[in-house]
Amino acid sequence: MTTIKATEARAKLYQLLDQAAESHEPIQITGRRSSAVLISEEDWRSIQETLHLLSIPGMRESIRKGLKIPAEKCSEKPGW
Repeated sequence: MTTIKATEARAKLYQLLDQAAESHEPIQITGRRSSAVLISEEDWRSIQETLHLLSIPGMRESIRKGLKIPAEKCSEKPGW
């Protein structure tokens, strides 16, 4: 993970936004009292979706079970 000081991040904000979006790598921004992490909106949404799915009881097991089924044995259309 790239680390950058807040004063430098302020000067390079648009460049950092592009970098986070293109590389999908987080950027740590450090200040005197605290630090934060910059990630792309796409990565943020992906993390949120994963957390949501894992919060549903039984979803993790269902996903693991589904991963064991070969693609050619899967239906083109969902059964629901």
